[in-house]
Amino acid sequence: MSEKKYTGILSVTGGGRGFVALPDREEDVEIDHDDLNTAFHGDIVEITSPKKKGAREWSKVLRVLERKTETFVGTLQRKDETWFLEPDNKKIHRSIRIEGGKPKAGMKALVRLSLWEDSKNDPTGELIEIIGKKGEHETEMRAIVLSKGFETGFPAEVEKEAEEIQKNKKEFLEEEAKKRKDFRDVPTMTIDPYDAKDFDDAISVKELANGNIEIGVHIADVSAYVKVGGAIDEEAQERGTSIYLVDRTIPMLPEVLSNDVCSLNPNEDKLAFSAVFEFDANLNLKEKWFGETTINSDKRFTYKEAQEILDKGEGTLYRELTLAKKVADKERKERFKEGSIAFEQDEVKFRLDENGKPIDVVLKERLDTNLLVEDLMLLANREVARYVHKLCENIPNKNAVFVYRIHDSPNTDRIEELEIFLRALGYELKSKNGTINARDINTLFEEIEGTPEEDLIKTASIRSMAKAIYSTKNIGHFGLAFKYYTHFTSPIRRYPDLMVHRILKHHLDGSLLPEKEAELYQRLTIQSSEREASAVEAERDSIKYKQVEYLKDRIGEVFEGVVAGVTDYGLFIEERTTHADGLLRLRDIPGDYYTHEPKKFQVVGQKTGKKFRLGDKVRVRLMGANMEERTLDWGLVKK
Repeated sequence: MSEKKYTGILSVTGGGRGFVALPDREEDVEIDHDDLNTAFHGDIVEITSPKKKGAREWSKVLRVLERKTETFVGTLQRKDETWFLEPDNKKIHRSIRIEGGKPKAGMKALVRLSLWEDSKNDPTGELIEIIGKKGEHETEMRAIVLSKGFETGFPAEVEKEAEEIQKNKKEFLEEEAKKRKDFRDVPTMTIDPYDAKDFDDAISVKELANGNIEIGVHIADVSAYVKVGGAIDEEAQERGTSIYLVDRTIPMLPEVLSNDVCSLNPNEDKLAFSAVFEFDANLNLKEKWFGETTINSDKRFTYKEAQEILDKGEGTLYRELTLAKKVADKERKERFKEGSIAFEQDEVKFRLDENGKPIDVVLKERLDTNLLVEDLMLLANREVARYVHKLCENIPNKNAVFVYRIHDSPNTDRIEELEIFLRALGYELKSKNGTINARDINTLFEEIEGTPEEDLIKTASIRSMAKAIYSTKNIGHFGLAFKYYTHFTSPIRRYPDLMVHRILKHHLDGSLLPEKEAELYQRLTIQSSEREASAVEAERDSIKYKQVEYLKDRIGEVFEGVVAGVTDYGLFIEERTTHADGLLRLRDIPGDYYTHEPKKFQVVGQKTGKKFRLGDKVRVRLMGANMEERTLDWGLVKK
């Protein structure tokens, strides 16, 4: 009888040790560095039947079934007469030997894997592009984007198609406007960050003769311009999303579309896809309408500008802003009453000089106008999903495809781990057999508001949750406490929203979604979720790089921090102003030898009994900053 084989996704640590999660195992199966065969981090692999060795189960990689990526970013180095790429991602545990091209030492490069059939030999790759000199701002930002599998520019055929659309936009809009509901005379505004260049959504407000309030959520009608199967559409599918780095946006669509043709710029006629809601005097939702429209935004507000008008009680569109805020506030109150979780956390934003060097760091503001827009967009997303879901119940299954944004309830093991974590900090989250109610999370968040450990507990709580993804199967959204939810409001920057627009249009005109298109969207929900995750990683990498760069000139200075992680080799300390984290090694804490007590999330001094626990405030001195590794080293400062 042949030995049973298993399939899974390989995860590799920075130290080169592998792990594969198997559905019938509580713990991941461990794989020694020498047994990884020709597999890289993220590859789908076939492994041998796990064998017990000590406290863990171990296995070996038999073969790679599917590569996660074929391209790698790193630094070019020469060893004797041979050129190698040292990958930036430390989970890529092997150097890649370069064949062809004109390598240059110390330069960042993009390499495509060409051959690796024997782990005894080095993997070989083809030099695709020299990105630039290592350590330079432009090089590092571009390297981050390429390392996640995204392109910064667009193919020639995509640019050409976009230019044709732009050239014919006036005539096209004039013809389209004849077929659409006209909202151009309704007071309308956009509210966005001060540095926004593409405007996905606009809000209109109208007081009706019957005393009711009409709120229109108008979304850029990208689907009117970008057709299924065209060059732009196929490129947008591959990208899946726009990427937001500390200093730039890598758009999903060419800028002539995202910033001009599709963008809801002020004082210009624009094609929109709208969700229009009528509320009575008590702000109860009475009617809703979805359809294609033509709009003309009267004003482009920043969040701060709109907030100032609300605060002063006068100014452009004050009455409309006030009514919109009343509706949004009611929606928000109802959402939290139903169990929606308040996941808001501080976000850092950098001010850069002309060379891209960070010269200041600030926390992003969350104003009432941010909440106003957020809650009206959530309203539109929820009601579109509810509307289409009801329609899909009455049509053939193969044509009843819809793209939901789903969020599963937390895994019981993770909730139990969170309970242990919270008890170590002096808080309680009581579950019932590993299940919790979202209201319990909100109660916890209210309890920790304003405490030093607030961010820490919120981060741990978020990590205990499942990730929100796109799916054609609806299970609801746990975090928002919505039975039906989708993404409808940002088709300029998210491909799933574009799919939702197309599907909704088919339902509105009474036609069935073509079977091939339905099959395409089922596949693209998975791909879009993966691309979203990669884009989030790119954003975090760019922030981490700038955090280290900002602090590297401040070595020797003392900072206030909080213990954000406890391991058997050190404490991870998060600096309070920049939210940058770094390592305080246990061996560098003077005067004692510290041992790790993992179940209590603490380390204890053997002679003094001194404890450092998760969430403790500490004063630390910056001892080192490594730009290449994006790491910080702390030293303890005695109080």
